[in-house]
Amino acid sequence: MAAVGFYSDKRNHQTAWLGPLVGAVYALTILLTLELCVALYQFAEFTTFNFVAAVAGIASFIVFSDARRYTIDNRAITLHDFPAIVRLWSGIFFVVVLALYLTKSAAEFSRVVMMLWLLCTPFTLTLTSLLCRWLVLRMNTAKGQRRTAVFVGFSEDAQRLSESFQTSPIFGITPLGYFDNRQTSDRMGLELPRLGRLIDAIEWFENNKVDMVFVGLLQARSSDIAPVVDALHDSVASVYFVPDSTLFGLGHIQYAELASTPVLVAYETPFLGVTRFLKRFVDIVLSALILLLLSPLMLAIAAGVKLSSPGPVLFRQMRYGVGGQQIMVSKFRSMRQQPPSIDGEVVQATVDDPRVTWFGRLIRRTSLDELPQFFNVLQGSMSIVGPRPHAVEHNELYRKQVKGYMLRHMVKPGITGWAQINGLRGQTDTLEKMQRRIEFDLYYIRHWSLALDFRIILRTVLIVLKDRHAY
Repeated sequence: MAAVGFYSDKRNHQTAWLGPLVGAVYALTILLTLELCVALYQFAEFTTFNFVAAVAGIASFIVFSDARRYTIDNRAITLHDFPAIVRLWSGIFFVVVLALYLTKSAAEFSRVVMMLWLLCTPFTLTLTSLLCRWLVLRMNTAKGQRRTAVFVGFSEDAQRLSESFQTSPIFGITPLGYFDNRQTSDRMGLELPRLGRLIDAIEWFENNKVDMVFVGLLQARSSDIAPVVDALHDSVASVYFVPDSTLFGLGHIQYAELASTPVLVAYETPFLGVTRFLKRFVDIVLSALILLLLSPLMLAIAAGVKLSSPGPVLFRQMRYGVGGQQIMVSKFRSMRQQPPSIDGEVVQATVDDPRVTWFGRLIRRTSLDELPQFFNVLQGSMSIVGPRPHAVEHNELYRKQVKGYMLRHMVKPGITGWAQINGLRGQTDTLEKMQRRIEFDLYYIRHWSLALDFRIILRTVLIVLKDRHAY
């Protein structure tokens, strides 16, 4: 994965062309498939589908030119696996259908052609993906294109990078060995010969030709590394610095630029500028639509809560929102009213909890008790997708026990989340369960995309009625 991240960086001149080229080839494939479907259906005309072709071409180029969406390694036979192709193509087709709906031109297009196009395109894209990977492999492994590499300072990240080069010929890089002051250390993966100590690298570079040198930043504080880097100024080798991903115990260090200055990012919210606007726009549209469609059901639930036990219809509790600010979160009340505990402790619901009413058990099992939180989404204190908000007391407890716990509050809490659709819903009665939930929350923050949000929403709808973790 280290190698993939390295080669997907936008500043890498060796592969900067690959993303737009792949996007253009995939877009062409989608358009040719549409033309083929039109040709197969005798009642359709090519000129009728010009608007569809334009929207699909632009959308597919944007989606498939993103280098983060494809894999360059020796384990995959395609640039995109089939499930990823189906998922991305479904999103593109949805955009096309939405454009037709908004322009009120859907009736002009043949449903037979559109359905045929929807079903055939994933298979033509898979063939294109196979061809693209074969071409990339041939270009990178052709005679004269393979490059040699040496590592100066062999950290764990450098070892992972070396192993990726050794197991993935598609990169076209052959590691020759490494220089490190450590005689013996824990080595992972495939063996690579030790060429000497750090200071020995200077003489080696004078007498040997190498195309690429990877310098581990973990060793940058050593007095031995400065003369080595200085000696590389008198060579024609490409020099790369490999940051330690576990620097200061942080993990997941990423490269970025701010005001034309390179920085290493440990933690960052994904919702800045345009992405923040897109996330908010989707939240407003979907939550308003859901509240409008489900308002009769919500009125029925409110009546059921009122009739099942005395007390208010809604249960309100203070939670932590974005930035660690306290927000008031609402749910349909599913428990009998209880006097507040003397010590203020919040007790989580458990299986067969006697506090839960018969009607409350029904709405909790189907997650209908969460519906009022769509008002929180409209208000702006929550999002439809995000880390689930915990009670303030639980936040204060676990922030001292789980490293990185508060990082989940870099984004708005959600009604559903990546952790919840991966079986981490329900009572967190052990520290291990909470740690796993936080790991999934942080994964969502690091890998956020609108496609991931829609994937979470769809999976939530599919599993909510049969979730064995709900009680």
